[in-house]
Amino acid sequence: MTLTETHVEAQLRYRLLERYRVLDGLLLRILTEAGMNWLRANAQVVNTLNVFPVPDGDTGTNMTLTMQSAWAEIENLPDRSVGKIAHSLAHGALMGARGNSGVILSQLWRGFARSLDERVEVDAPGLATALAEARDTAYKGVVRPVEGTILTVSKDVAEAAANALESGASSGLEILEAVVRAADESVERTPELLPVLKDAGVVDSGGKGLFFILEGMLRAAYRLPIDRPLVSIQPLSELALADAAESIEPGQDWEVIVDFRPQAPLDVPAFYGRLEELGTSIQVGEGDGLYRMHIHVPDQTQFMPIEYVGTLGTITNVHIENLMEQTEARASAAAQAPRLASVEPGQIAVVAVSPGPGLSRVFASLGVAAIVEGGQTMNPSTQEILHALEALPTDDILILPNNDNILLTARQVGELTVKRIRVIPTNSVPQGVAAMLAHDPNGDPGRVAAAMEAALRHVHTGELTVATRSVELDGVPVREGQVIGLLDGRLAVAGEQLEGTLMALLKKADASQFEIITAYYGMDLTAKEAARLADRIREAWPEQEVELHEGGQPHYPLILSLE
Repeated sequence: MTLTETHVEAQLRYRLLERYRVLDGLLLRILTEAGMNWLRANAQVVNTLNVFPVPDGDTGTNMTLTMQSAWAEIENLPDRSVGKIAHSLAHGALMGARGNSGVILSQLWRGFARSLDERVEVDAPGLATALAEARDTAYKGVVRPVEGTILTVSKDVAEAAANALESGASSGLEILEAVVRAADESVERTPELLPVLKDAGVVDSGGKGLFFILEGMLRAAYRLPIDRPLVSIQPLSELALADAAESIEPGQDWEVIVDFRPQAPLDVPAFYGRLEELGTSIQVGEGDGLYRMHIHVPDQTQFMPIEYVGTLGTITNVHIENLMEQTEARASAAAQAPRLASVEPGQIAVVAVSPGPGLSRVFASLGVAAIVEGGQTMNPSTQEILHALEALPTDDILILPNNDNILLTARQVGELTVKRIRVIPTNSVPQGVAAMLAHDPNGDPGRVAAAMEAALRHVHTGELTVATRSVELDGVPVREGQVIGLLDGRLAVAGEQLEGTLMALLKKADASQFEIITAYYGMDLTAKEAARLADRIREAWPEQEVELHEGGQPHYPLILSLE
């Protein structure tokens, strides 16, 4: 390197340090957008860091949606006050928070904003203080903080900022450089702090998401591109098929999904270009070396994408479905919408999160006054739950999250309304149903909530789904594609067929000790097949009462309630 080159680099470095010596609202907006975009570009990387081999790896998606909500609050704000921009960011993150990771991210923004108050600018010491307040607020927002998670990464980030100050840092850029390094190292240490991560061979997904946000900010400061995939990569559960109904005719448009492992490194732009010649609504996703292609094609070409993919690698799964039939199925489901319980002022209303139309009808029949759609891979936001309860004509509200990844979001709602909110900590649909059996709309709110929470101790939950990757957890070896059974959220059994795994799960749970076994079958299981499986349970456990209900939930062919 010549002296001139060294001098130029030194000048550029000096200019960057000066530009970010203090941050105003405009710079915070620029950095926030960059952090959001870099997280969005890497959301699938975060999603694949799921500890359990079940289809609920949505941390990256939840954090991205939370950041998008935060960005929407400031996108058009002209204010240059860093304090006002930060408070708007925090509000947007709070309203859009989804899943535990999204809620903790919103709490980080909340603490960050609280430290800045009405400040117009923030210097390096102020930035370090704001990061410390962000850490403290996030830790306080979790009842039982767990190390080896996004909380640990936020703690290490705050410590790195403080250490940078002690070492002489005087620019916000130097603080940002220090915290990005610390976040990266902290994420890599998470498996040493949380054994379940080490067992699964992954790092913490929420911590990785926070790293990408901070790294995106630093990339923007360095004026590096905030790389986005050349192809839109997102979980297929997010694909908006309903919009296609307006432009298709019966039998003329098909959805084709192909999972495959390429024989050689995949040239994604060329792959995408070839697909554009065959159809529309193209999506390409990648994880653990497995690619998923989604495309809409006319019926005369529906097999052409499959044949093309077959030239690139080994096909592991194919799904073809008529889009009009999908649309008609949605219309049928809408016609069967649940009749929710009416509630009067002064009564206690229940808001329940439900992952399927059949389960929504079950909850409605038990007296639920409002349903929020959500569950695995589709966590509702704070605002969605808030909207549901604000529409009710009473001030006493009980919330049933029915999923442990929605619990923090539900608890956050209480801070946003004058209504009296109590969250019943239901981690599953069977727990939600058990809680509703103890509900009394005319009782004392505190006593009713206590009775509903006590009811959770008398029910156990079984869930059957398909493993999304190979792993060994809780002493159970699992191969990708196997049927797995979870008992109260823990991996219990794995097998090749649904029926065999179902029976193994019930044996593991010692089904003979329960009086009632209730099965809720999902959208991918026919009523006939579900009835056959229910009969098998009755044959094996003739002394138990076996009930069968349509649940309509995605991803989980069967959800079991054992009482």
